[in-house]
Amino acid sequence: MLEKIMVANRGEIALRVFRACKELGIKTVAGYSDADAMALFVRYADEKYNLGPGPAKQSYLLMDKVVETAVDAGVDGIHPGYGFLAENAEFAGKCRKAGIEFIGPPVEAMELMGSKIDSKKCMIEAGVSVVPGVTEAIADHERAKEVAQEIGYPIMLKASAGGGGIGIQMVDSDEKMEETLESIRRLAAGNFGDDAVFIEKYIADPRHIEYQVIGDKHGNIIHLYERECSVQRRHQKIIEETPSCALTPELREEIGTQAVLAARTAGYYNAGTCEFMFKDGKYYFLEMNARLQVEHPITEVTTGVDLVREQIRVASGLELQYKQEDIKPKGHAFECRINAENPLNNFMPDPGKIINYAEPSGPGIRVDSGVYRGFEIPQFYDSMMAKLIVWAEDRPSAISRTMRALYEFQISGPATNIPLHEVILQEEHFQAGDYDTSYITDYDIQQKCIEYVEANKDASHQNKVAAAMAAVQAVLYASQG
Repeated sequence: MLEKIMVANRGEIALRVFRACKELGIKTVAGYSDADAMALFVRYADEKYNLGPGPAKQSYLLMDKVVETAVDAGVDGIHPGYGFLAENAEFAGKCRKAGIEFIGPPVEAMELMGSKIDSKKCMIEAGVSVVPGVTEAIADHERAKEVAQEIGYPIMLKASAGGGGIGIQMVDSDEKMEETLESIRRLAAGNFGDDAVFIEKYIADPRHIEYQVIGDKHGNIIHLYERECSVQRRHQKIIEETPSCALTPELREEIGTQAVLAARTAGYYNAGTCEFMFKDGKYYFLEMNARLQVEHPITEVTTGVDLVREQIRVASGLELQYKQEDIKPKGHAFECRINAENPLNNFMPDPGKIINYAEPSGPGIRVDSGVYRGFEIPQFYDSMMAKLIVWAEDRPSAISRTMRALYEFQISGPATNIPLHEVILQEEHFQAGDYDTSYITDYDIQQKCIEYVEANKDASHQNKVAAAMAAVQAVLYASQG
């Protein structure tokens, strides 16, 4: 078993990994930026190292500095979390060269999956269902027009090395092709250092369904079923749930088999996610995220599998503790991403000092957070403060329980997107499970949220309940120093 692990990340995911390490008796190391000096994950770690002066966001991207710090700290493993360097094959290679176990997939699988073009070729050869399109980089707009006419407009231009919704744009005519292609290539070169762009058929308003997979170094690979991630705004997920309302039991097993095939074909081990688009009963492999996902907790609470613990075990050379037949999901779960965003200012990030903070509790409630009362949310990073994870026996019960948890969640200081979650959970199409990736725009959810905030800003009963809970939290906070 690994003996000492550094997390090359920050916030709630760093704390999540440290907690798993604590249970396994593994020493922990935090590398942090100046902006995170008082962060909870830094306080929790056994050892902490400042990654140096400079722009705060870049501190976590300094590959050589991170590896040098890890060597100085004497760690034998690095967990990359998600974001930053998590899917960077060069960073994984530097860890390998330094004799440090990268707690993720092998470098070769990361390189393959990091290129949407190469991964698509690989999946086609393996017999995995993919979106119609081409597996060549397109640089010439006349060639791009030919391809688009062959598969039929509208099409999607995609940066091969892209991610996080960056470098993706729909084109519906020859007239728009040249300008859009050049724009995507410039964007891809600037963000990813790779201007390769390819073309896929545009599938309007699909559902976004992903499958959790995990494998060990002994050739064992399993899936832990699906997560529905279709509630998105600006290509960013808001609420995730499992299981998906869209899948029949037969399709659920069939897509799971394809996810395992995709991982095996890529020579994959450790945790990863196969992303699929689903439309009219048909599914298409989109890409593989070679890391742990933000929404992994809902898989944990429905399957009973501690994914981070399994990641560490796999990285230590141990076999998976589970076989496919052992994975029997139970109940229904939601994850709400609680962000410091202002609904009355176009959901712009709203960093600042947290005045009051009280997390919900009770049956079926889990909160993964990296903040606390008095913490100053830095302006340099993603606006997510916490993840609310809710489990119940069935979907209606899970919706009701999530509403109760949101009612109890008290955060004052920064504005939050809690009202957005409340609006979505009460909206009739979402409650019926009838939604896709266009849901937020189709039903004008943002405007409904604004109206909801205005109508409920004087909800005195809820304010009193939340204030009382915050007061209790304040007493506990004070007693803990």
